[in-house]
Amino acid sequence: MTYDHPEFAGSKLHPKVLRPKDSATLMLVRRGAGAPRILMGQRAQGHAFMPNKYVFPGGRLDAADCRVKPGRDLHPATLAKLLDRMRGRPTESRARGLAYAAVRETWEEAGLLFGRRTLADAPDLSGLTLFMRAITPPGRTRRYDSRFFVADAGNLSNIEQPHHDGGGELLTLSWLTLDEIASLDLPLITIDALKRLKPFLDQGHLPPQDCTASFQYLRGKNWMEDEISR
Repeated sequence: MTYDHPEFAGSKLHPKVLRPKDSATLMLVRRGAGAPRILMGQRAQGHAFMPNKYVFPGGRLDAADCRVKPGRDLHPATLAKLLDRMRGRPTESRARGLAYAAVRETWEEAGLLFGRRTLADAPDLSGLTLFMRAITPPGRTRRYDSRFFVADAGNLSNIEQPHHDGGGELLTLSWLTLDEIASLDLPLITIDALKRLKPFLDQGHLPPQDCTASFQYLRGKNWMEDEISR
């Protein structure tokens, strides 16, 4: 698979090669009557990275994320996939931190509580599935080693009453069908993630936690894809 990497990231060029920072994003799927809907938000125009693009909630890993003790742990398959080819020294605390970063960013950007009823509760991480991983190519103003998690929106405790005022990093939040999302301005990696998710949704279920995850990155001039399995 090959992508033109300036277009892939959807952001401005940077003259230096930056080290990618760990990050996590959450693809939340709301199922019920009608077609499944996925939570999408639009980034502000002034952002250096992916301005105006529609994305899933997510952001970079904070050191504090790795110190959070979950109420319920990750599924063993998800934990194993997170540890596979982790840059630096692989640790379970960092793997759990990546999962929690997706949960935390969903609260901060969308005002939605995943796997807990209040912010004081220990988070339940058992409903998260590692679905994909991608590293932003060199030459961007920001570079991330991003883990894409998939989860059922039924794990949200305040889905009908999100604490979102539209003033955060994501300006507009909407639950959209795949057909509705197709008309939006999306990063190529988001398009790719949704294409991979579609066959599961068409079959009426989410990816199982032991599913093989796609791992994508640039090597030389070629966009590579490996598989991560438990």
